[in-house]
Amino acid sequence: MELIHYMRYALTLAKKGKGTTSPNPMVGAVVVKNRRIVGKGYHKRKGKPHAEYIAIEDAGSLARGATLFVTLEPCVHFGATSPCVDTIIKAGIKKVFVATIDPNPIVNGKGVKKLLDAGVDVEVGLCEKKAIELNEIYNKFITTGEPFVILKVATTLDGRIATETHESKWITDEVGRRYVHELRSWVDAVLVGINTISTDDPLLTTRLAKGKNPKRIVLDSDFRIPANARVLGDGCIIATASSQEREINAEVWRLSNDKTGRVDIKALLKEAGKRSITSILVEGGRDVYTSFLRNKLVDKFYIFIGTKIFGENGIPFVGNLGIQSLKNAINMEYTRVKRIGRNVLITGYPCF
Repeated sequence: MELIHYMRYALTLAKKGKGTTSPNPMVGAVVVKNRRIVGKGYHKRKGKPHAEYIAIEDAGSLARGATLFVTLEPCVHFGATSPCVDTIIKAGIKKVFVATIDPNPIVNGKGVKKLLDAGVDVEVGLCEKKAIELNEIYNKFITTGEPFVILKVATTLDGRIATETHESKWITDEVGRRYVHELRSWVDAVLVGINTISTDDPLLTTRLAKGKNPKRIVLDSDFRIPANARVLGDGCIIATASSQEREINAEVWRLSNDKTGRVDIKALLKEAGKRSITSILVEGGRDVYTSFLRNKLVDKFYIFIGTKIFGENGIPFVGNLGIQSLKNAINMEYTRVKRIGRNVLITGYPCF
């Protein structure tokens, strides 16, 4: 039980890097000697020292003969920093508990092997499930080269995202909206369709929460975004299938179209991955949600349910998915339900 306590603390430290370490993983580490924590650290952002280095520096001479608890396998390669395994070996760490192996092909077991070869005792798997979930974004990106896709929707009790006149402000209360802004600060990019821009003219920033503003991707197949749209500016990306040339205050991605003539979202995800965008928060509207679900491109759901009812003429959050049998319905697994203000938040992973 005591071992779990130290690793859980390392995981808590790692979470402090949420939204700032991309494209690197979140990592936390603690150095323990004589049942006392003598050093701790976490990775803050790309290019900064890794968690193991910070924790060992914090421990100083007490690191020799101590035990290290780290949430991800220590690296073995030179990047912006030197290999963590070398730091561990040089410091004289006696034993290392690793929560989970790093799926990065450059590492992937090599860190553990090098430690064992140097005579360091290593155990892998303490709090492994929690450690894998912590870095679910990194894990997908480093193994596929494509971003982790989160579908976020705010619906009424009867599953509507707007009234029949397209009013949607606000379905959830301020506490719920502040949580969404915090969620935005954790991801690399948010994505909406052109209809959302035309109807709501959103900023898509994190003004209600601390943290960075993500990149803002607009799916605009025909390149018809108004020149005065509030989403435009630094960090805005227009993803279009049009060859039309326009002066616009945004980066433009010209992508292939699908069989309906719209931007091919599979091509969009590949392009995003090439540009080191590791996570995308899809925020609507209905046609965009439908496209991602039909193409089975959603990795996780964040579904906020407000306290209102709009009735059958309200706009449902998803369109026709071609599902005619209950056995073909999209199920959600590992579901969690949480109260956020007067709203309910359901998170989970789709089973396609």
